[in-house]
Amino acid sequence: MDLGLFIAASGMVAEQARQSQLANDLANASTPGYKADQSSQHSFGQILLSNTASGAQVGSISIGVESGKSHTDLAPAAMHETGDPLDFAIEGEGFFSVKTPQGVRYTRDGQFAVSAGGLLTDSFGNDVLGPEGAPIKVGANGTVAPTAIGVYKVAGAVKQGENLFTGTQEGKASGTVRSGALEESGVNPVETMVEMMASLRTFQSGQQAIQAINETLQAASTQVGSVS
Repeated sequence: MDLGLFIAASGMVAEQARQSQLANDLANASTPGYKADQSSQHSFGQILLSNTASGAQVGSISIGVESGKSHTDLAPAAMHETGDPLDFAIEGEGFFSVKTPQGVRYTRDGQFAVSAGGLLTDSFGNDVLGPEGAPIKVGANGTVAPTAIGVYKVAGAVKQGENLFTGTQEGKASGTVRSGALEESGVNPVETMVEMMASLRTFQSGQQAIQAINETLQAASTQVGSVS
């Protein structure tokens, strides 16, 4: 396989994965407590300078384009008032804890509801847990005290879908619960759209490179061995 074709194709694959990630973020631009994903992309020069400063090994170098490891930006986002007594937001660090059929999961989405049994649940019907890990009973007036909701510190939080995370619980977090408000999505729609357009242009550049290489190979194959 021509080396140029491999490099161009690997770049297109990397941008295709990036497009899927950006599209998912954009689809969740209005999802409360959603955290955007980011992929690291650095030139070899940046990696070399960084490793020279830290003394770490540079590692293997791919002859094509290699996608960097993606990570989730867990920084707290802005909040907005809703006035709904069952909407909650965490000011500062921490996660809400919910009990799912797959076990305990964590989320920053505080758009809760009340079940038929009078328990506080998330939008998927999972019980929200209190500071001691027990389900929370909604009061007769349809409210829940913010202090009745557990806020947990979670190490190694990893997305599991449906705005839920897994991770290692490390006790109570320093964040506090605020009622009648929701944390906004961590996605900036304008910036994400700009990134998507830039990614599309890069993908198209890979297509053009492959087309140019293909035309060169075709010309070479038809001219080799020809008698003038």
